[in-house]
Amino acid sequence: MTRPLHFENDQYIVHSFRPEDLERFAELAADVFLVLSDDHTLRYLPGKRLESQLEAEQYLRTQIINFHTGKNYLHFITDKQLGKVIGMIDVISPELAREHYRIEQYPYFIEFYLRSSATGCYLMTELLPVIVDQLLEGGIKKLGAVVNRENTAAKKVLKKARFFRRQPFDLLQDLYECN
Repeated sequence: MTRPLHFENDQYIVHSFRPEDLERFAELAADVFLVLSDDHTLRYLPGKRLESQLEAEQYLRTQIINFHTGKNYLHFITDKQLGKVIGMIDVISPELAREHYRIEQYPYFIEFYLRSSATGCYLMTELLPVIVDQLLEGGIKKLGAVVNRENTAAKKVLKKARFFRRQPFDLLQDLYECN
């Protein structure tokens, strides 16, 4: 992946780190903490939980380095009216996936998180197909996603973005792909 993703509609902007985000780093970390400490958001992703504002700041520092070294590409979903991050989309490189997953082939992976206050309004149903198109048009040939079998909402979002269930991933999750 060579260029950051960007999408904007009347209500939301999907963007990577911008200069103004770095200028408001503590506020951005607070927004990220709200996403990654939200019980509803993390119901199927307990390992992503952040425990403090300090941990959120360290997470963001790591994400900035990872973005510039090509490990993964964190993008924010910002509510334009509120000026707050309400979700995130992370594109994970095959190299980073190799460090965490044991599978035959390593595509780019996509993960997405929304604060509970932003769920149920079809936001990801609208955003994810656009983001997937940008990734595929940008030269990524295959995308993967790992989803808990009980996470019906995420499975529906992925299917609307042209993902299909490829195979079981582990005891709780399935591997989805899009190409």
